Amino acid sequence: MKTAIFGFSGSGKTDLFAALAGPSAAAAGNRAMVKVPDSRLDPLIELFDPKKVTYSEIEYLDIPGGGGKGTGLGERVLNEVRPYDCFIGVLDTFSGMNDPHRQWQAIEADMMVTDMAVIEKRLEKLAADKRKNKSLVDPKEEDALTKAMAMLEGERPLRLDPAVADLPELRGYKFLSARPILYVWNCSEGEEAKRALPEDSPGMAHMAASAKLERELAEVEDPEEKRMFLDDLGIIQSALETVIAKTYQLLGLISYLTAGEDECRTWPLRRGSTAPQAAGVIHSDFEKGFIRAEVIGYDDFLRAGTFKKAKELGLARLEGKEYIVRDGDIIEFRFNV
Repeated sequence: MKTAIFGFSGSGKTDLFAALAGPSAAAAGNRAMVKVPDSRLDPLIELFDPKKVTYSEIEYLDIPGGGGKGTGLGERVLNEVRPYDCFIGVLDTFSGMNDPHRQWQAIEADMMVTDMAVIEKRLEKLAADKRKNKSLVDPKEEDALTKAMAMLEGERPLRLDPAVADLPELRGYKFLSARPILYVWNCSEGEEAKRALPEDSPGMAHMAASAKLERELAEVEDPEEKRMFLDDLGIIQSALETVIAKTYQLLGLISYLTAGEDECRTWPLRRGSTAPQAAGVIHSDFEKGFIRAEVIGYDDFLRAGTFKKAKELGLARLEGKEYIVRDGDIIEFRFNV
């Protein structure tokens, strides 16, 4: 759940990071834990008046530096972002000094060329090992690397074909072009809606935002004052919520909910996870001792209004180990430790 923010010098990436981090940015340095807004908690909070409310979080990192005018990000930046699960690339559309399309293409090219260099080096090592002893080489790894290289030579980032990017033989390489990425086309205030954007593709999304405006909005801490600010600008909500939501989706995450008088909470979970895996997000002992999950779908809960009514209507279900958790499920786990 870690996302690196990078871009060329002057792209406005630090403004975007500061907006995400909020007033605590100075204390957090170039890292910030950012809450994922989720209005589905609101009726649960109203019902239980809990002592504590907890939202899922994403860690964002502001990567310093970057090349200029679309000439390349540089090896240091590329190495620094490699450990992260998701990327945000910020493109300068506001200054008139840079071509954002060229910046976008340069970032994609940088990642693919870097991946090709890794594959080439590994294939050379495998070829040398094969000459010594064929049993030293895993043919599945060699085949996977060859398929990946063919994609990159065709100028297709690995994220475009999950069947290649997700091959077990490739997972340990942390290829940059296989990582999901959100491109934020940083516009002048008021130009966001006019910006023509490329179409989204697998693992890649695009959106327009004014990072400078978002930073100014983030510095307004009073909710009423912020609402007046947005009304004056004719904006329904901050673009930050979209940035966070798109990052969450690109990370392949959904949320399930737990609720009670002590705490109402959203929990991040990999899409496609089972009920025991969801329990393990809370505590590993919950997964080990998993017995059943009592599940109420979010829409079913809204129709019922209370847990008691949902149970009376037969909307609460007991699910076992094979159950695939759905986004918005409200769950209570039964376990034996």
